[in-house]
Amino acid sequence: MKVLFAGGGTGGHLYPAVAMASELRMLVPNAGISFAGTVSGIESTEVPRLGYKLHLIPVRGLKRGDFLGNIIANFRVLVDFASALGRSVALIGREKPDVVVGTGGFVSAPLLLAAQLTGKKTLIQEQNAFPGVTTKLLSTLACEVHLSFEEARRFIVKKKNVFVSGNPARSFEPQNGKAARGCFGLSAERPTLLVFGGSRGARSINNAVLQRLGDITASGNLIWQTGALDFERIQKEVAPSPSVWVGPYIEDMGSAYSAADLVLCRSGASSIAELTNLGKPSVLVPYPYATGDHQRYNARALLKNGATLMIDDAELGEERSVKNILELLGDAEKLKSMGAASRALAYPDAARQLALRIISLAKTH
Repeated sequence: MKVLFAGGGTGGHLYPAVAMASELRMLVPNAGISFAGTVSGIESTEVPRLGYKLHLIPVRGLKRGDFLGNIIANFRVLVDFASALGRSVALIGREKPDVVVGTGGFVSAPLLLAAQLTGKKTLIQEQNAFPGVTTKLLSTLACEVHLSFEEARRFIVKKKNVFVSGNPARSFEPQNGKAARGCFGLSAERPTLLVFGGSRGARSINNAVLQRLGDITASGNLIWQTGALDFERIQKEVAPSPSVWVGPYIEDMGSAYSAADLVLCRSGASSIAELTNLGKPSVLVPYPYATGDHQRYNARALLKNGATLMIDDAELGEERSVKNILELLGDAEKLKSMGAASRALAYPDAARQLALRIISLAKTH
């Protein structure tokens, strides 16, 4: 069995594919697994590091907006896409995959289309509640479409073989909360807020936390992943305290989640999958410039089920918003009910179930 994963650019597109590939390795040890990606995406370093073969396809994404410069640039993108499609057809001819799996990103479109044009089986895995352009356009010809949110189904024209399977995410072993807080040098008894915005950080979240740091530490502990770009600036502003752990990156994210009573973060698909798998209550701040505003759709999916509090990016630093967060942090019963609602949305075995669907497709003729 040979499987080609097409997707990348960002970790949100790559890591679900990596999770599925890892499950395939366990289920079918002799499976031939490879990836296609771009030289500029995260996959260019991560895929070889993880021991998989990577095929590079030069392709660029469309520029958003109707500015003249963007329109001209998009003509070039279309020319590049035609070239990428030809390279993709050639790659599929050489590799002869049984299934091509698309997880989004610039490179998934030409690979999926090439596979569909050459009669190969294709499976699309969509991470967000508002599907990307590739999913919406190419899902009609895919053998199977797997969504992470039920809310995404209404955007898919195809109605048969469309499943809600969840988003493959990192798994963490739950730990004792008090012991986990000790790992960060924090008081075991105080309620704890975990804040992160990805490896690069989220500046608006960082600024709001810094502005209201005194209020936060008066109410509980803070575990704060600033991201690399803001860490030096913030470190200078934060005095050593038994109520605060601050760093550019959290190596042991499992302990951080276990230590936290409430999580404040963006509403990227991978973060939401981790939150729901662990049954964590959250305050979600959608990134306002996400393509198609998809992070807002993700957050709304949790909000309508009572699993989160959603705050607009522009309102995060307001006194009212901070008051709402801190009131929630101190409300153990509300946190418990939100955590249960969060866990009800979980798909902890998403990677395995998707791997089984890939195997099933590979076996059909």
